[in-house]
This record gives sequence, C-alpha cells and structure tokens, in this order.
Amino acid sequence: MIPTKLYFGHAAEILGEVLPKGRVVVITDENLLRLYPELVRSYDHIIIGIGEEVKSLSTVARIYDELMAMGADRSTFLLGIGGGIVTDITGFVASTYMRGVAFGFVSTTLLGQVDASVGGKNGVNFDGYKNIVGTITQPQFVVSDVEMLRTLPERELRAGMAEVVKSAVVGDRELFDFLVRCDYSDICSSVESLRYIVSRAMEVKMAIVEEDERESGKRRLLNLGHTIGHAIEKCSSCLNHGEAVAVGMSLIARAACGLGVLKPSDAEVIDSLLLKLGFNLDTPVSMAEILVAVRGDKKRNEESINVVLPVAIGECEVRKMRFEEFEKLFV
Repeated sequence: MIPTKLYFGHAAEILGEVLPKGRVVVITDENLLRLYPELVRSYDHIIIGIGEEVKSLSTVARIYDELMAMGADRSTFLLGIGGGIVTDITGFVASTYMRGVAFGFVSTTLLGQVDASVGGKNGVNFDGYKNIVGTITQPQFVVSDVEMLRTLPERELRAGMAEVVKSAVVGDRELFDFLVRCDYSDICSSVESLRYIVSRAMEVKMAIVEEDERESGKRRLLNLGHTIGHAIEKCSSCLNHGEAVAVGMSLIARAACGLGVLKPSDAEVIDSLLLKLGFNLDTPVSMAEILVAVRGDKKRNEESINVVLPVAIGECEVRKMRFEEFEKLFV
C-alpha cells in the first residue's frame, strides 16, 4: 500500500503546501460551511446534509451528478473536510468516480482524526447496517487540526475518546496510562494533550494498517468493541458511534474475563476509565436484541464471527467463534 501522509497543524496553511496543482473539489457538510466559510469557498465545493442518514448511496449518487455537472475528470482532486461521515462519503466517491480519483482529508472531529479518516476504509450504510457497502482506498493525506475540535459539542468530542481508548487497549499501554492519569477536561483544554492523544492513536492504527491493509489478519484488532457497538447502533438511535463502542468495549472486556483471557482487574480499569470519561455503560436495548443484530455483522463468515478480545491493557487477540459460542458469553 502507498502510505498516507499525516499532517498536524493549521489546516489552511498545510493545504497550501500539500494540495496538488489543478482542480480541487471540496466535499463537506452544512456545519463546516458555516464554521469555515473561507476555507470551503476557496475551492469548488459540494455540500451534503448532516447526520448518519446522509451516509447513503443516494447521497453518493447526488455527488456523482454534481461532479459530472462541474465537468470533474480523472485529474480532479477530492478534498473531504469534516468528520467521519464526510470522509467516508468522500473516500467512497473518490474511489469509484471515473474508476478512481485522488483524494485527501481535513478531519475536523476527534472521532475522525483518530479513526475514521485513517486506514483507507470508505463506506456507506445500507438497509440499516453500517458501512456495509464500501472500498479500501488510501487517501493521499490526512490533515489533523486539533484547533478545529474546539467547535465540537461536548458529546461529539467525548465520542472520539472512545476510539482513543480503543487504540490504547489494542496497542498502547503508555497512552492508556496517560488517559488514566489525566482529567478529561484537562485533555480537552490543551492543544498539546490533544495532539498527543491523536498522534498516538493514529500511530497505533497506521502501524496495523500498513501490516494488514485488507483486514485479513491483524487489522481485525481495530474492531475491538465494534461488533457489539455496531449492533447497538442498529438496534437503537439513543447512542452515537463512540458511545456504542464504549459499551461494546466494556461488554467484551467482561466476556474476556469470563473466558479467562483477561484479568478482572484489567476489565475494571477499562470500565473505570470509560466511566471517568463520561460514558454510560448500560445497554440501551436488551442483550437479546443486540445479539440478533450481531448475526448481520458484515464481518461474519457463514455461522462464525471474528471476535476481538483484550488479553491485557495494550494487547488484544482475535478469536474465531461460532455465533452460539459468542452469544453464550452474554447469557
């Protein structure tokens, strides 16, 4: 794979240096146009709506229409400015329009900076299932401007912290210990702390992706908490993605204890950190409903599923389980 270049700093300044010569079309949402009108209007642009419901094939089709009306060709560069919904849609469109055009991201949410914008996964939802239609195509670059995080609602900022915790549990004990030591408010108020947690979480993900881009092995580790998290999102609209992943991590850590692969004290410290960060770890629907939704997970393989289990803080393993075996962990 061609590695994605990661940039940290002020987005407008960095874009002036890294964007290719030629036509650039920005894809962004209404909020970003309102917050950063000069940045967006510096380029041709396409504005999409806000919310998970816009992450659909109908939105993709509308963008194709607008690109064709603009006369965009294979030399056009697509720049997604926004959170995970914008970057997923931009990457999917870029991967498929005229069989593929170059693209990059300015990631404007914590969830996007540490997860959605890096790794090359670009997808849209279909029939209630998240990201079930998509591609794996790497952006040329990702710009992370933590100053942009200051405009986020507190709930959205917290949602990103779930993915930071996930990265720490998967592969960075030092990052986990930093999160345990620091107050959430202190992290969010410090540019240096935000850059630290974003860069460490990105390093965990990119190291894994460079080894396993197509998710045939080690990349599955990045799904920690997501099998249950995605099922919760399918069953209920009460939780956003980060909140659902936090619940998923808590449940799978307890299941790992039941299997004897994780010490109860480690499960307790994971729960303690998530609670400190402000997450509610109760499921919004019954476990029976969640387990039914798990059977529709896009990562299933006939009657089995690959389950990511924490075995220590900073270390996880993937275990293939039949659905019946997985479901018994939560009965």
